[in-house]
Amino acid sequence: MAEFDIFSANYQELVTQSVRIAGETSDYFAAYKAEYVARKLAPRPGCKLLDYGCGVGLLAGHLKNHLGQVRIDGFDVSKDSVERVDKVLRDQGTFSARMDDLDRDYDLIVLSNVLHHVKPEERQSLIRGLAPLLAADGKVVVFEHNPLNPLTRWAVSQCPFDEGATLLPVREARGYLSGDCFRELSRDYIVFFPRWLAWLRRLEPSLTWCPLGAQYVVVASAGHSRLTV
Repeated sequence: MAEFDIFSANYQELVTQSVRIAGETSDYFAAYKAEYVARKLAPRPGCKLLDYGCGVGLLAGHLKNHLGQVRIDGFDVSKDSVERVDKVLRDQGTFSARMDDLDRDYDLIVLSNVLHHVKPEERQSLIRGLAPLLAADGKVVVFEHNPLNPLTRWAVSQCPFDEGATLLPVREARGYLSGDCFRELSRDYIVFFPRWLAWLRRLEPSLTWCPLGAQYVVVASAGHSRLTV
């Protein structure tokens, strides 16, 4: 996974280029996810959040802007990417390429488009490995590309660091967040309208049931699960 080092210098530009069909930038999608976390989960002031797969800190910066008085840490396998995280963010939290540097009491762990870069046979163990990092009532939030959306598949095909990535359907992601370690809380589909249909975006909160969103979100809490599909 450290091959991401070679993309760290122009990560945002590469993402923006790959999603140009939506008429938006990488910054728009990071802000969208941060707003979702703030609106749907409402993390309390003083809580601790881990951005797992933080890259250069784009999402972490927006999370800080939306959530205010929370501690945000970040982990990424790309050491070069972590070193490019904004100094203001790094000064307020821990950003590292070493799992041993992380705490064991996070209220929220966010994985934004991480799992499709992980080999399918290694995904379950990665998710289970997050359980010891959570506080007793902590939650995991997984954002992923929706393979049912043709524009999403096109965007992924245009992104250099998505070469060889395997998209996962929502059922697969929900399966990882079940069993002894987690209890699923919600599943939403998000990101429906490109920029030229921005006037319709106010409808998106009412469309989370529709499996045509460009991405989806699964939220689970620490503890036993009785997953229904």
